[in-house]
Amino acid sequence: MPLITASKTWNIPPPNLDLGRRLAQEIGVSPILAQILINRGIKNKKQGQDFLEMSLKRLHDPFQLKDMDLAVDRIRKARQKKERILIYGDYDVDGITSIALLQNTLIRLGHEVVHYIPHRIHDGYGLNQSVGKIARDRQAKLFISVDCGISAIREVDILNKAGVDVIVIDHHEPTGEQLPQAVAVVDPKRRDCTYPFKELAAVGLVMKLCQALEGVFVEDNLDLVALGTIADVVPLIGENRAIVKQGLRHIAQTTKVGLSALMEITKLSGKKIRPSTVGFILGPRLNATGRMDTAKRSLELLMSTDWQDALRLAAELDQFNQRRQKIQRSMINSAVDLVEKEVNFKEHRVIVVSQPGWHKGVLGIVASRIAEKYSRPAIVISLDAGIGSASARSVEGFHLVEALEHCASLLVEFGGHRLAAGLTIEEANIELFKKHINDFAKKIFPAAGLETAIEIDCEIPLRTAQDGLFQELALLEPYGEGNRVPLFCTCGLEVKGPPQVRARDTLKFWVTDGQTVLPVVGFGMGRYADMLAPAAKVDIVYQIDLNEWNGISSIQLKLKDIRSGDRSIN
Repeated sequence: MPLITASKTWNIPPPNLDLGRRLAQEIGVSPILAQILINRGIKNKKQGQDFLEMSLKRLHDPFQLKDMDLAVDRIRKARQKKERILIYGDYDVDGITSIALLQNTLIRLGHEVVHYIPHRIHDGYGLNQSVGKIARDRQAKLFISVDCGISAIREVDILNKAGVDVIVIDHHEPTGEQLPQAVAVVDPKRRDCTYPFKELAAVGLVMKLCQALEGVFVEDNLDLVALGTIADVVPLIGENRAIVKQGLRHIAQTTKVGLSALMEITKLSGKKIRPSTVGFILGPRLNATGRMDTAKRSLELLMSTDWQDALRLAAELDQFNQRRQKIQRSMINSAVDLVEKEVNFKEHRVIVVSQPGWHKGVLGIVASRIAEKYSRPAIVISLDAGIGSASARSVEGFHLVEALEHCASLLVEFGGHRLAAGLTIEEANIELFKKHINDFAKKIFPAAGLETAIEIDCEIPLRTAQDGLFQELALLEPYGEGNRVPLFCTCGLEVKGPPQVRARDTLKFWVTDGQTVLPVVGFGMGRYADMLAPAAKVDIVYQIDLNEWNGISSIQLKLKDIRSGDRSIN
């Protein structure tokens, strides 16, 4: 049989036995779980307890955020003067949950509130130069931007000149040294903000603002906060862990009519809600209207109080999502074709592809798929009348905003996070932009080939991968960005029986160490079937998973990588 070569480099941190034993004893967990905590940067009992407990009592004081006091004072002044407030938000899930939460809270506090969501295609991301007219038309004297605004220097000046005060609530990286000249700029990523946790989503910051305004923490709103936090793929560490851990329970038990209707349509009512439920079922449907048309329907759903109306809106979101999936498949195929034709993988560390007519609402998804497929940053540009609108997605070790700042002279505008960004560029500058960003990337990735790695938590005996460890691993949930599902490897295992290839190219086989026998499932890995034979020796990287079928639960290993091997561990 041919040798099986691992598709990625296996990185296994050397175990810290002394610290692991101490943490295991102090926290009351197994040495394996202690080592996983160490791998996530936890070095003492308090950090370990904070990570595992995720109590809402550990949330920080909202007034530790720079300018929070100024924002609260100006909003309270608006109520006293009976001024209308305009909330201007982004069109993604983080943006619409931010609008829904803030508008509901302000109305409850006696404010007159209206909102505006820009159209992704017609208006583009964030504030635009029509903001003065938008505020005047709605007779607003206070303008609050949520999930956008940190880079809107000109647009805030336009509002100031129109006699409208501005509060910016944003979580994106500021570009350059200058901040908008707003009454308050609440962003933990601004350089002079000493707030202890920097990774809140916009809806998390809105939650902080609402808490500061009301003087109490309204736990019932955690369903919206968890939705936006998970959907925006912010790291599930620190405060975000507590928000999501408690928020998932509130999603499952939500009293919000619109969210209940969406769960009814997607057959989630009564089921356990996990981050993956939001990431793959709820989030895409809430995002779909903003991608395909306008996010107003999604916001209407989240704010709906009528069951029949909510069911209608939820069904519309489901239909929009089906349209999005069809367009997405077509664009991914055409983008991959372009990559294969145009990209020199020995020279290009960053993939940049462009094409007229690509739907702007799906660019981010396509960029994610390209970055994942080729294990390098990807920028996907839709061209229209000489102007390119783009979404960018990165890989670990490459900070997109820093890279775009290096190319700022070639861009009309840009903004975003370390791993995700958006930009506008003139078509004439695209080739030079490719060169500049790849020159920058060569400093980060000197080698021509970006070798991908798989981060493994522990090497363990097969007998350890049983029910007890699976149950204990639940203490680490919720999983997500910044807190990935633990991965293990076991070497020198024997394949027991012939492998099977099932639906959707799913590989299934059994392995044994001579005492324990467990099934292994590799999704999309049917190509390995012909390389496996009974009694062959293999090393595997896997996630410990639970297979539930016909009311029976059993442990299975979800395969992440495999290689031929003949060594074993004790």
